Amino acid sequence: MRHSSLINGEWTAGSPVPNINPSDLADVIGEYDHASLDQAADAVASARQAFPAWSMSPVQARSQMLETVGLEILARKTELADLLAREEGKTLADALGEVVRAGQIFKFFAGEAVRIHGESLSSTRPGLEVQVTREPLGVITLVTPWNFPIAIPAWKVAPALAYGNCVILKPAELTPGCAWALADIIQRAGFPPGVFNLIMGSGSRLGPKLMAPGVDAVSFTGSVQVGGAILALAAENRLKVQLEMGGKNPLLVLDDADLDLAARVAFDGAYIATGQRCTASSRLIVQDSVYDAFLARLTGILNAQTVDDARKPGVTIGPVVDASQLAADLDYVEVARNEGGRIVTGGERLQRGTAGFYMDPALIADTTPAMRINREEVFGPVASVVRVKDYEEGLSLANDTEFGLCAGICTTSLKHASHFRRAAQAGMVMVNLPTAGVDYHVPFGGRKGSSYGPREQGAYAAEFYTTVKTHYINAG
Repeated sequence: MRHSSLINGEWTAGSPVPNINPSDLADVIGEYDHASLDQAADAVASARQAFPAWSMSPVQARSQMLETVGLEILARKTELADLLAREEGKTLADALGEVVRAGQIFKFFAGEAVRIHGESLSSTRPGLEVQVTREPLGVITLVTPWNFPIAIPAWKVAPALAYGNCVILKPAELTPGCAWALADIIQRAGFPPGVFNLIMGSGSRLGPKLMAPGVDAVSFTGSVQVGGAILALAAENRLKVQLEMGGKNPLLVLDDADLDLAARVAFDGAYIATGQRCTASSRLIVQDSVYDAFLARLTGILNAQTVDDARKPGVTIGPVVDASQLAADLDYVEVARNEGGRIVTGGERLQRGTAGFYMDPALIADTTPAMRINREEVFGPVASVVRVKDYEEGLSLANDTEFGLCAGICTTSLKHASHFRRAAQAGMVMVNLPTAGVDYHVPFGGRKGSSYGPREQGAYAAEFYTTVKTHYINAG
């Protein structure tokens, strides 16, 4: 099946590129058209033209359209989950959870559309009235990653539309299928032409056109390297910017922790979704007195996993998303081995009944903070373990990173849990929970090199997707 870009309410053909199933390289999901530079410019122009009317549209109309999108996503959750698992490699259970979350996000922002708050304040000057309102920004380019191919587009698109903006969505090249399905649902929900546009293709090629004059803001989720390039171009063109980038998230396990729970928390955080999450617990920091016992429990969990086709019953870990990501994951394991890390289990490519990008989840023990495996984001089914003598050393090591997205602790000590929640240099903190796994109605984002600009999700999304206007009225 041929899938085109959506520009000004019309499906517009481009250059077809096959979308390949990472569980079965012989399975072509469909052909998805890469847009031309002229088509990207047309999308910007159509959004610009649609903005004046859409920005003034009744909030009830916006709310109803967003509700319609959310309801269709939920009604088609099984079908969409199968598509997601097929093109990204998540297991069906994980894919279903992501699709449901996307539907819930649209329903949440259907409510937020009619709850756009302002303020009425007393002036310091007699006879004057002051009001503060929020207004839409304008045209917003949304650049989304391959690892959450429907949830992340949802949590960017839904607030952008709810607050009266027009949108150009540019999804990742590796997973265009879910974005196209979402665009099709949005198109049929009644949004006027130009309000929502879908442009598929290479970000490096299309990016400058999608951040050219006529665009007011850009929201990006992806790598630090690409985020830096987007920030530079946005500064040049004076665009408002929101960046969600990498993570090197620590999970600190203390000697008073429930070790069975801690091992399960570590596994869920580090390996579910093949470890391909910016919130993954890639650094496991374990107190010396329980180090060996913790390793034994986590190894037992890993050895019980089934790695295979993401859509097969009973599979718990699917493939890595593509050949280049698999090669990078395997290279990190080898580098860690050469630097002195001990491969407890996994770390090798696997062969299954179909040709795919399968990897045995790797657990690397006896690592040190200076090793590359503990400094750089791997983005695969790989976790490293570092030994520390006490809580203070563990906290210091947890904060010893250029990133600051998530941090977790496993402990039964209220004292240590409370201190860690305050002292962890991260935007999100988990206590006796995996670092991966967040709610859709609360803010998402980090510190340091992980994030730039206002938070995403929940009511905090208004900080990015609106601009504040202060009104002074002479009431006399």
